[in-house]
Amino acid sequence: MIFVVLGTHELPFHRLLNEIEHLKQQAFIKEEVIVQHGHTPCNSKYFSLKKFVSYEEMDAFYDKARIVITHAGTGSVVTALRKGKKVIAVPRLKEYGEHNDNHQLEIVAQFLKQGYILTWKDGEQLAAVLKQAEDFKPQPFQSGKKTIFQLIQRFIEEA
Repeated sequence: MIFVVLGTHELPFHRLLNEIEHLKQQAFIKEEVIVQHGHTPCNSKYFSLKKFVSYEEMDAFYDKARIVITHAGTGSVVTALRKGKKVIAVPRLKEYGEHNDNHQLEIVAQFLKQGYILTWKDGEQLAAVLKQAEDFKPQPFQSGKKTIFQLIQRFIEEA
């Protein structure tokens, strides 16, 4: 199963959904696709649609997924990585009215640099990235939270 996560941002993300629907129509994607679409209006006979779901339901979808295709929100990406999933992160872009700025490009760049994810870049074919995902071996995810807490604690103690 492929789980597509658009998150809860109020701006729509049709670019990603349209590409996934196209790949389902062409039978490039043969497996089940579940889409958490949030504020992106969507109707499709090609995948199961979930506007918003509970934490438990979201967690179950992540567990069941073979691949997670997600907007490049940190929480969505990290959740998939912690579960050891192959992740294709797609930044929402300001130029398409998908976000207020392009900060998700920076998020993707950092996760790519660490070898954690794949990404679908504007102008590329999502089908090619899905093929690449078949053999992709993500680096084991390591959160930087502990290091950040240590830095803060040291700063407070030395002040």
